[in-house]
Amino acid sequence: MTEPIPAVQIKHLTKEFKAPSGKANQGTQIRAVDDVSLSIMPGEVYGLIGPNGSGKSTTMKALLGLIAPTSGSCYVFGKNSLKTDSRQDIGFLPENPYFYKHLSGEETLRFYAKLCGMRGKQMHSRVDEMLELVSLNDARKRRIAGYSKGMLQRIGLAQALIHQPRLLILDEPTAGVDPLGSRDIRDLIIQLKERGVTVFLCSHLLEQVQEVCDHVGIIFNGKIVREGKLEDLIAIEDQTEIVLKNAHADELDQMRQLIDSSSESELIRIGKPKTTLERLFLNEAKKSAAKQQTTGETHAK
Repeated sequence: MTEPIPAVQIKHLTKEFKAPSGKANQGTQIRAVDDVSLSIMPGEVYGLIGPNGSGKSTTMKALLGLIAPTSGSCYVFGKNSLKTDSRQDIGFLPENPYFYKHLSGEETLRFYAKLCGMRGKQMHSRVDEMLELVSLNDARKRRIAGYSKGMLQRIGLAQALIHQPRLLILDEPTAGVDPLGSRDIRDLIIQLKERGVTVFLCSHLLEQVQEVCDHVGIIFNGKIVREGKLEDLIAIEDQTEIVLKNAHADELDQMRQLIDSSSESELIRIGKPKTTLERLFLNEAKKSAAKQQTTGETHAK
């Protein structure tokens, strides 16, 4: 049985930019992304997290084919991201999407559907489906100018999905959205996963990433410093957790001896207790800052 083609495959991606003009920086290059490699399988939700300026957006732009790598490559379902045909499978929602404010929500989706080549019944059916999916059916005739931030993000999700992409790329999808709106968007991401849509999510809201993502990559100074399954990353390696159901207090004192013989205790699971994604992120941030400081001191000598 052949292995499925990854939805996203980034191989040794490096991107450098010219430093701003000035005598001190003349001729120097800034490395925004430094040898990044990652793979996302179809149907997964992958979260890329990191501070501002860490290389998240540059990685995303390279995957979208908006910038050419200095070295390395990006593939979408086996197609090079620099090739136009790779973009047919991608839906993209930027952090601050722009829409024509004089159009209604329905007219906005019809506009994007036409850009994707839809006409007639197919277009109307798809617009209705998307408005229902993002819970904007009641506001379909309302002008975009009257939409809240959360509604704008949801109509943005609808336009990103209008052509039925297999891969959805989201850049800070809940930035500036109130808690209820954030919950709606997170629920939508879970729905999309159930439909088999692959989601590549960039965010700094770690709690939300932890709720929806299967795999997570942590990026600092252009480098991936941790990457893997979420459940593995947040496991505390040097501890073991045992969860019992209906256990009595006296049984807890002699738990290891009683588990096999107790008739009233049910072993739910034995595994590693979990930290939070936020705590993991902050620990990696401290490590990277300390490493960068040590490297800087070494170069200074």
